Amino acid sequence: MEKEFFDDDMSAHFFQLVLMLQRSAMMHMGLLPDSEGRVHYNLGETKAAIDTLSMFKDKTTGNLTDKEATMLNGIISELQLQFVKAPARQRALEDQVEESEAVKETFLNPKEGPAEIITDEEE
Repeated sequence: MEKEFFDDDMSAHFFQLVLMLQRSAMMHMGLLPDSEGRVHYNLGETKAAIDTLSMFKDKTTGNLTDKEATMLNGIISELQLQFVKAPARQRALEDQVEESEAVKETFLNPKEGPAEIITDEEE
């Protein structure tokens, strides 16, 4: 984080905490992979992070500069928007994984795996 962007060290440290919560929320909405490259969906964790950021906003009202308040409001608003979209992203990922598993099963076990009739042979 660019220290020069913030007015002082306390502001920089505050936003390090804000950004940790933002990254956690994004990871739990499947927007960022974890350190091992896996995608997670845990909307309870996401909601907790957003609620904590909203509490910071309420508790710091009047103590933030205009720039800091704008940044915090923007982060919270964007996370809330992505939170609403998260279930659809999760369903799409699950559908993609399910389809991928079906294709994999077809190739690994062609006699018993799912298959489509390609030709219509008459008996």
